[in-house]
Amino acid sequence: ALLFITVYTADGFLFYAEDHCVFNSTKLDDIEYIKSYYYNKLEFTRFSSSVGKYVGYTEYGVRNAEYWNNLPGELSRMRNEKERYCLNNVGNDHEAAL
Repeated sequence: ALLFITVYTADGFLFYAEDHCVFNSTKLDDIEYIKSYYYNKLEFTRFSSSVGKYVGYTEYGVRNAEYWNNLPGELSRMRNEKERYCLNNVGNDHEAAL
């Protein structure tokens, strides 16, 4: 799986976002793109291409998900990340693994 992490610290607390691709083959239908948001090691919001929208796991995460799910163009932009971000990289990683 591909994994990229962005880390920010503020007042001793840690916020980070993680993008990754889960795949069994190089076919687009077999790839899942996931973007997760964490604060203090607790995931509070996630976008999954399999679900097709943001889901919140905390009170704050639920508010984020509702906001981002209602932003014009946001869900279509995130759904396109599977092809833009994952597809080419998965092909490279799949070949390297073989």
